[in-house]
Amino acid sequence: MPTYKGISSEAFRHPLDRQAELALRSLPGFDFVARKFVEFFVERPQLIYLMGNTIQVGPRQYSTIYQMFRECVRDLDIYPEPALFLEQNPLANSYALGQEHPYIVINTGVLDLLNEAEIRAVLAHELGHIKCGHTILIQMAIWAMSAASAIGDLTFGIGNFVTQGLIYAFYEWRRKAELSADRAALLVMDDLNPVMTSMMKVSGGSIKYANECSLQEFIRQSEEYQALDADGLNQIYKFLIYNGGRGTMLSHPFAVERIHYLRQWAESEEYQQIKKGNYQRATAAGAVNVEAQTAQNEEVETLRRQIEELQKEMDRIKRSKSE
Repeated sequence: MPTYKGISSEAFRHPLDRQAELALRSLPGFDFVARKFVEFFVERPQLIYLMGNTIQVGPRQYSTIYQMFRECVRDLDIYPEPALFLEQNPLANSYALGQEHPYIVINTGVLDLLNEAEIRAVLAHELGHIKCGHTILIQMAIWAMSAASAIGDLTFGIGNFVTQGLIYAFYEWRRKAELSADRAALLVMDDLNPVMTSMMKVSGGSIKYANECSLQEFIRQSEEYQALDADGLNQIYKFLIYNGGRGTMLSHPFAVERIHYLRQWAESEEYQQIKKGNYQRATAAGAVNVEAQTAQNEEVETLRRQIEELQKEMDRIKRSKSE
């Protein structure tokens, strides 16, 4: 496996991730939420819960998984090493969180469904979130939305600032952040297939009928999904589905869409140059900055307008249903 000594997350970060984050940070209310997050968020209870209710992976606890994990940490040049926990849950899922002490949680469903190469791809993906500094924004989004839904007096005034537009922007960014983490997985694996098969299996894989599941057919499905955009109405439906059209907003892009983006990058000159060692190096280590950043490029302004238009469209749909 290749090792990318000193690599900066900017070397592989997806431009849509970057644009969505800048748009999020520029929205009214983000500054306030960021300040309150730093002031009131307490990370320790989460770590206490994980220490008490999961298995912490280490040299003598799931040693095979730990060895793969350490190799991925080395390959992406992440320091210090995050904690890794294994939770008893049949749902094939994983996530990375944490502010001062980032950590990764893997469900047992992942270990039962995926082979070792695919598990490595999942570990590299989650480490990609940590490398990119995503965990603090994900944590902020979860905290802010939870606080905003509580009784006003207990939210430190946050409920008045977490608007629908800000929520949409958080979810839009979270979906785009997955594309950067997918790139991290590809860099570590140096092989598209296990990254793609891990996505396919998490989408609808079966242990019993694994031999009847075809990656090539899933790739074809991905291409057909992209072709749906030829009809403008399908684009609208996709947009609404992602943003609450089926009752809940989606935090991840569909696997077929992630495969599309990742296959494009695997064929790019940018990826080839990184593999040759020609990549942007990290300048310094430290905590992720949650202060507001200003951005005045066209992509950010376009995305912000799309979020505002989405809010208007969702309001219109709600009104039509109530009439």
